[in-house]
Amino acid sequence: MTTYPLDGLRVETDGLVAILEIARPPANYFDRPLIAAIADTLDTLAADGTVRVAVLCSEGKHFCAGADFGAPTESSDRAADSRRLYAEGARLFDSPIPVVAAVQGSAVGGGLGLACAADFRVASPKTRLWANFARLGFHQGFGLSVSLPRIIGTQAASRMLIGAETVDGERALALGLADRLAEPGLERDVAIAYARELAALAPLAVRSIRETLRGDLRERVVEALDREATEQAWLWETADSREGIAASLERRDPEFAGR
Repeated sequence: MTTYPLDGLRVETDGLVAILEIARPPANYFDRPLIAAIADTLDTLAADGTVRVAVLCSEGKHFCAGADFGAPTESSDRAADSRRLYAEGARLFDSPIPVVAAVQGSAVGGGLGLACAADFRVASPKTRLWANFARLGFHQGFGLSVSLPRIIGTQAASRMLIGAETVDGERALALGLADRLAEPGLERDVAIAYARELAALAPLAVRSIRETLRGDLRERVVEALDREATEQAWLWETADSREGIAASLERRDPEFAGR
């Protein structure tokens, strides 16, 4: 069965596996309606009870470049828009369905946060994972304050968040940020095969083990999202943030003044 919901998300179910494809190429920027559509779909699949594992993937060259700072916002209040977006993002951590992200090309900023909301990630040597917030002049978001160090440890996460270090697929595999490494262009195929392996396991045991391992993850993410949104709100008003975002849109190196 294939459906084509609104907001740039395609959904296909194939037996025990669902494929959720973001269809906004080439950068696959997200916004609140898209994240809500992903969360709604996972809720619907969980309620149906047929699908055991979901694959999150994207059309085109890149997995997700996060939010599009060159696009119009939902309202004139960016901070309020961010909190509404994060409220939908928190729902991704509620789903009882394990998610495998197929990360081709780049997962940048909030796109990295979306990848880290999944349980597992498949990358290739050409995959680039980048928490570029310090180069944009504001605080990380989408729960990365919790999800990234949970996956790779505090020190490696510090290098990525504070140091804006870019990680390729091979390095991601070594860090544990990627769980399988595919040939370039085959990230989705490998992710689907991995999802089918997981779906063949005892579903009640998988769900129970997953709940134990996740513990209070959802609560910690919600708490982190609140701080992330608060820090982003004042940092967006700084000259450094304006410079960082402008430099990114103009594809040049930023020049920060510390104000």
